[in-house]
Amino acid sequence: MIKSMTAFATASCTRDALTVELTVRSYNSRYLDFSIHLPESCQPFEEDIKKIMGRFHSRGRIEIRMNLTDTSEEQDLFEVDEVKARSYFKALKQVQESLGLSEEIGLDTVLGARQVIVPAKRQVDEVLLKQVLCEAAETAAKDLDRMRKKEGENLFQDLNTRLDWIEGQMKEIEIQAGSVPGTYKLRLEERLAALTADADRIDPVRLAQEVAVLADKSDVSEEVVRIHSHLKMFREIMDADESQGRKLNFLIQEFNREFNTIGSKAGNARLSHGVVDLKSELEKIREQVQNIE
Repeated sequence: MIKSMTAFATASCTRDALTVELTVRSYNSRYLDFSIHLPESCQPFEEDIKKIMGRFHSRGRIEIRMNLTDTSEEQDLFEVDEVKARSYFKALKQVQESLGLSEEIGLDTVLGARQVIVPAKRQVDEVLLKQVLCEAAETAAKDLDRMRKKEGENLFQDLNTRLDWIEGQMKEIEIQAGSVPGTYKLRLEERLAALTADADRIDPVRLAQEVAVLADKSDVSEEVVRIHSHLKMFREIMDADESQGRKLNFLIQEFNREFNTIGSKAGNARLSHGVVDLKSELEKIREQVQNIE
């Protein structure tokens, strides 16, 4: 079964007062790599997230963003930064004395300083946080895997259709290739006749030898056999239990090599045009294969 490398998933998990929400996107990549954006309190668990994702995915760039919500009562507590408050009050006194002001410095004025009253720092239960985060990551990894398989099914159908077209086109290629020796013979006869100005002087034995040599050079039967073998292997790889994008990409290169060889041996315009159409379709397959894990 083939899997796409492009997909999107979300997941959330709540335990006690902690809620973790994950957004996961995956893109094409030659390897498995990550771009993870976590709150500071969750950064120690980044490797745990990578291990969880790695159990379900072998290739692709996976981007993870997380939001942490804490609804505990302690979140509503505040504390005073006494050092900052004293320093600010001292500065105000200096201004008062310097300018000879008589107004008293009130509480409202001191509280007007930034960051004098701040949210109280709460010690998060790291065991609970890791549990919630890993559970959300596992859910997201499974959902992402499901989405990649679903997209892989679409790729499977598209690739099968294109492979069927190539198989049909190869039948036409074989027909056209079979007429190449006759075409070479006709051309050779015409050239010899033009050179000798007397067709009766053409040695039929020598002509047959030359045609045989040209026919051997233009024979594409080996390339055709290999292409059919590649088509069979391509389908087998797509039907395999594990996604094998790298192997499919390698087969694309083998297809291209055989098509180029047939093109270089082409003896007529229809055969050349057929090879061009094959290479055009192969490029579309190559683009699709880049999305496969």
